[in-house]
Amino acid sequence: MQSTHLDALADELLTAARAAHSGRSAHTLFGRHEHQLRQTVIALVAGQRLAEHNSPGESTLQVLRGRAQLTTPTQQWTGQAGDHVIIAPERHELLAVEDTAVLLTVVSAL
Repeated sequence: MQSTHLDALADELLTAARAAHSGRSAHTLFGRHEHQLRQTVIALVAGQRLAEHNSPGESTLQVLRGRAQLTTPTQQWTGQAGDHVIIAPERHELLAVEDTAVLLTVVSAL
């Protein structure tokens, strides 16, 4: 069994994001191209965003630290630590309202 302490990983990735020129850092917990399920912790410093992109499949977002804003052409959601949202299957972008770490879970067809 593989176990990860999400709080510790979020702290580690936020430290790396603060030091990175891009203002972001990420680590895939599970899955790569050979799996349908992929879980990735993404850290963004305040003001950084993941630019608008297509939804790669069924996906959810859980805020581990900070506050994040998810925007689609038809909806906007702001979540804080402990919040979870199902991502609509449409183009979307993610903005870190403050230093933020999220757990992105995606299920895609092989």
